[in-house]
Amino acid sequence: MANLIVLVVILLCIAYLYFQSTLVKSFAILIFSLCSIVVSFAYFELLANLLIDKITKEEYLPWAHPGCFILLFMIAFGLLRGIYGQLALKPVDLGRLVEAIGRVICGFFLGITLSGVIIIFLIMAPLTIKKPYQRFDPEFPDIETPQKALLNADGFASGWFSLLSKGSFSGTKSFAVLHANYLDQLFLNNQNIDEDIAILAAPDAITVPKKAAAWLASQDLKDQKGNIIAAKSGYDLIIVRIGITKNEVKDGGHFTLSQLRLICKHKDDTENIFAGQGVAAYPIGYLKAANRVEIKSLNSKMRIKRNDLQGKERWIDFAFYVPSDFVPVLAEYKQNSVAKVGSMVDIEKAPAVIPFIQRTVKRSEPKAEE
Repeated sequence: MANLIVLVVILLCIAYLYFQSTLVKSFAILIFSLCSIVVSFAYFELLANLLIDKITKEEYLPWAHPGCFILLFMIAFGLLRGIYGQLALKPVDLGRLVEAIGRVICGFFLGITLSGVIIIFLIMAPLTIKKPYQRFDPEFPDIETPQKALLNADGFASGWFSLLSKGSFSGTKSFAVLHANYLDQLFLNNQNIDEDIAILAAPDAITVPKKAAAWLASQDLKDQKGNIIAAKSGYDLIIVRIGITKNEVKDGGHFTLSQLRLICKHKDDTENIFAGQGVAAYPIGYLKAANRVEIKSLNSKMRIKRNDLQGKERWIDFAFYVPSDFVPVLAEYKQNSVAKVGSMVDIEKAPAVIPFIQRTVKRSEPKAEE
């Protein structure tokens, strides 16, 4: 479906600009589309969060982000086209050959841009139909081998804004940090969910201890079968303590491991954790005993119930493979819950492990109540 969208949109854009436009106007339209992407990515979360507080019907909540994303793009694109129409007095003709070649080139890149926006909207949307393409194997998702749409159109759209965001346009919070590997985040957040698992969470759904929240795993750490966990070249195995809060349990406390991720930055670039660019890491499992990790696939479902809470939260020590020379700076849960991860501590100063044993998840079990 994604490949078909890319082909059709590119052909339509080439045909429209070739027969109905000039080279100058075609180039302007292409620039307008790139500017509209910036507006859409920069403000869709802010607008969606404002709307979420006012939405009373739960079934409409998942539409807030995709709806605001596509709406902002259309408004920005329409306004820029309207301004250009008022300022452009006469068409400019640069010659038959230059015009023909130029219009086709502009149409090609405009098609990639617009199809990327459409695909991202479809990925965001809580549609019952299959997503425009299968980025990961639903049974055994591997974040290191994602599939891509034709010409990586959606990657071009999100990558364009990430490129600006991590540079001079980053402001106080860089999209390339908060949403590192954004397409992976979208797919994994929505993958293998059912009626009990939401793609949104309360902003305070997770918490991280202010001190001693992350440390290097012991080299003699074993999996549930008693085998030493193999080292991964270029990566360190890091334990991060994350708490699932009372508010999330009240809303069900049901999630997949693919909805939990760690944002990491180079250890020499942590002065401002929200600036620049980050990389995402996903849990390989959690500690079930002091020296045992329960290895789980990313599509594994977990449920924290009310009697699992240890006060206001349930602490779980998750294990992550983090690139060497990188350190965790943020923990992210579902689509909109973020918590800072403090400085790592030496393994000698690591806190005592909080074992976690997952109870059997029952689909028919009702949500916990306050």
